[in-house]
Amino acid sequence: MTSAQLASTGDEGFADAILLDEASTADLRGKVIEAWRDFARALSTVLPGLPVGSRVELTLDPTASGTGAAVYSVELQIVSDGMVRALAVGNASLPEGYRLDRGAVADLVALGWSPPGVLPDSGEQFGLHAPIKDASRIATTVSRTLRDVYGAPHPAFLVYLVHDAEDEPIPVEPLATARPELAGSLDLDSAIKAGQAIAARGEQQPADDDSVALEERVRTVVAALMKSEPDQLTLDSDGDIGIRAGSAMVFVRVRDNPPLVDVFSPVLTEVDPTEQLYVKLSELTNRMPIGRLYCTNDTVWASIPVFGRNFQATHLMLAVQVMTGLADELDDRLHGEFGGKRFFGEGDKPPHRTTAQEPKTGMYL
Repeated sequence: MTSAQLASTGDEGFADAILLDEASTADLRGKVIEAWRDFARALSTVLPGLPVGSRVELTLDPTASGTGAAVYSVELQIVSDGMVRALAVGNASLPEGYRLDRGAVADLVALGWSPPGVLPDSGEQFGLHAPIKDASRIATTVSRTLRDVYGAPHPAFLVYLVHDAEDEPIPVEPLATARPELAGSLDLDSAIKAGQAIAARGEQQPADDDSVALEERVRTVVAALMKSEPDQLTLDSDGDIGIRAGSAMVFVRVRDNPPLVDVFSPVLTEVDPTEQLYVKLSELTNRMPIGRLYCTNDTVWASIPVFGRNFQATHLMLAVQVMTGLADELDDRLHGEFGGKRFFGEGDKPPHRTTAQEPKTGMYL
């Protein structure tokens, strides 16, 4: 799609088009792409209502991205009636080993950013000035920057703060699944509230404080997602939490050594492990936003691990949401192509669980 074609789509059409510019996004990555679209739309809705001098700070959570001391961020400021100034972090603020290469810098320029020092007051950061009436375009550019250049895998890995010229927080509608730095000031749904409360509680504890067990945190988060109570969750003989997702079953398992939360699904059983199947699983894994697909014996597994050390409730919520959607789609697709049995097959009766015990217990050896 050319720039002229993008311009002719209008603000919302432009946002949809630029965020869906890859053929594979209509496939497995569709759910994550939709999350980015929701984030861009939410940001474009918030910006026009902010007073002059207010700022929106968006940061890729280093604990989620594994970037350590590298902090990738974008700041938007309402500088006057009708104008927005945006700043994106440049190499001067990034440690060696995490700096942007020439390709990333070229991508930023292609997205509309001016190199550091070109625009007034941009200093060592990339700059962008635009009228507030182009809020949808601004939000789309910011989304693409965070996703494609800085490497944020999902908006849930973003932390945001909105404050006025005096640094007082401004309550705004949630920016989709991004996490507010001051969660208590926002009216979020019950699941998000519960997850963030647990995450905040965990972050305030020393790394070796076992006063709140990982298993307890996990059950509380999953119960909040399912609008249930922890003691009402369905547990199997292994202590795994079971979540039905259409014709698929998703399991959540807590591991102690190392601390890890497995979110996994036996997508297909009694399948013939042919070369074509392995090629297909490799192809699909490369296109998945997070997690992986693999075949052990005669079972195809989908798995998304969540770190238990420095546990982040929002990361588990994201893993469960992605897995429940993908597993229900994948089992139908792979069954149609390779046969085998879905977890809930004919008559929606689950196959005997023992066929899946051996592969899933050894999946991280």
